[in-house]
Amino acid sequence: MTPRFVEVADRVYVLTEPLLDVNVTLVVGDSAALLVDTLSTAGQAAELAAAARAVTAAPWTIVNTHHHFDHCFGNAVLAADPPRPVHAHERVTAALRDHPDRLRREAYAEVVAHWPALAPGLAATALLAPTHSVRTEAVLDVGGRRVLLRHPGPGHTDGDLVVHVPDADVLVAGDLVEQSGPPDFSDAHPLSWPDAVTDLLRLTTPATVVVPGHGRPVDAGFVRAQHARLAELAALIRAGHRDGVAPDRLAADAPFGPRTARTAIRRGYAELDAT
Repeated sequence: MTPRFVEVADRVYVLTEPLLDVNVTLVVGDSAALLVDTLSTAGQAAELAAAARAVTAAPWTIVNTHHHFDHCFGNAVLAADPPRPVHAHERVTAALRDHPDRLRREAYAEVVAHWPALAPGLAATALLAPTHSVRTEAVLDVGGRRVLLRHPGPGHTDGDLVVHVPDADVLVAGDLVEQSGPPDFSDAHPLSWPDAVTDLLRLTTPATVVVPGHGRPVDAGFVRAQHARLAELAALIRAGHRDGVAPDRLAADAPFGPRTARTAIRRGYAELDAT
């Protein structure tokens, strides 16, 4: 079954791609629209475009929440012809502009190992770098609707953006918040991730709909609970590094389970060693 957009707030829609449970958000204004993230392959992006067109005929602007393949490799299908603005953090722009072959190789290795059916389409997909870079924040006018793009600091990656739609009380958090599985630390900054989530929580109310990078929309309470576990893990990493505890030993009872925590601990230790 082809995925479709479901309205989660006033003229804000979410589509969940079933293979990776990854979310795309569509914000519709007067004669304009915004698509947040573009999926993994040209084929997925073409289906995404058709799903968006079933909701609105308005021209869209694109936002990439970060540089991972499942959030930006569909850019060329959705924004190249005709040309559309693509907004992302400046580090995401640089990565897609300067290192597309490396990003594709890394993504291909990951999907071959975990989702092999996705590999041929990903290998054949052309990448398109963002056209507009954000350092800290930017404001877009989406058909009369104010939309805030904000970089809350290093967290899931060094170039995360969150997207706030205040008139609908919706916050698109990207992979800074995960619902369908544990956070992914493979590219992360585990010591500063809690601070990034603290920053995005300032944009929420008790009624805010938070769209995670993967899984079902959640509320601010869910985000606060995940923040507490991220903060606990960061404190554990600092204490373990100070006391010389081996990563595997520290991971045994860490938040998010040993396998996920082990990656976070190793990255945290490397960061502390460097500083």
